[in-house]
Amino acid sequence: MEGRKALGTHFEGVAARYLEAQGVHILERNVYSRGGEIDLIGKDQNTLVFFEVRYRGSGSLVDPASSISYPKRQRVLKAAAFYLHRHRLWDAISRIDVVAISPGTVKKYRVQWIKNAIQADV
Repeated sequence: MEGRKALGTHFEGVAARYLEAQGVHILERNVYSRGGEIDLIGKDQNTLVFFEVRYRGSGSLVDPASSISYPKRQRVLKAAAFYLHRHRLWDAISRIDVVAISPGTVKKYRVQWIKNAIQADV
């Protein structure tokens, strides 16, 4: 499990550097709550964004974005809602994005930023 945590920390760093290069201000990393964990929280202009970071290696059968199961999406939604409530940000403009990372062909990694990837079922 220790190697898996180190790998997760590494790819969260890759995602944070990518997002910062795109103009996102990273506010927090690895935020735990009763709902679950949020990998990164940042500001994209005036929007508070919760980021789920996913990595899949070259031998994986599914791409990183497709690897997010329904229960995982529900945990991320719950964790984001809990964060907004705890910080009294009920009226904040927010969304949940996914940063999907896989091995690249030209660069070391292929990073795909999917905005508004996880939405609440209304």
